[in-house]
Amino acid sequence: MPKFLSLASYTPDGAKALAKAGGSKRRTAIEEMYKKLGGRLETFYYAFGDFDVVAIGEAPDHVTAAAMSLAINASGVAQTRTIVLITPEEMDEASKVSVDYRPPGA
Repeated sequence: MPKFLSLASYTPDGAKALAKAGGSKRRTAIEEMYKKLGGRLETFYYAFGDFDVVAIGEAPDHVTAAAMSLAINASGVAQTRTIVLITPEEMDEASKVSVDYRPPGA
């Protein structure tokens, strides 16, 4: 199952709701979202800096991951970036694929 890294930032309204409800309830809600869509939340952390949440999860496919991202972003209480993760073994496979690439201006 593909893995995805999600980086989320709360809006002011999202931060207020989080402060009221608590962090573990939010993690549970995200776990349930993944389960209902056939995936699994692997890890979930709050962070300081550019992003308020860092999470890694598995989703059945890219379309499901995109649907989750759309739903979160459409909520208006958080903005998320989703990054596809690949294993070292998948990178081994990728390194064996012959690609005919010509850079711009070449």
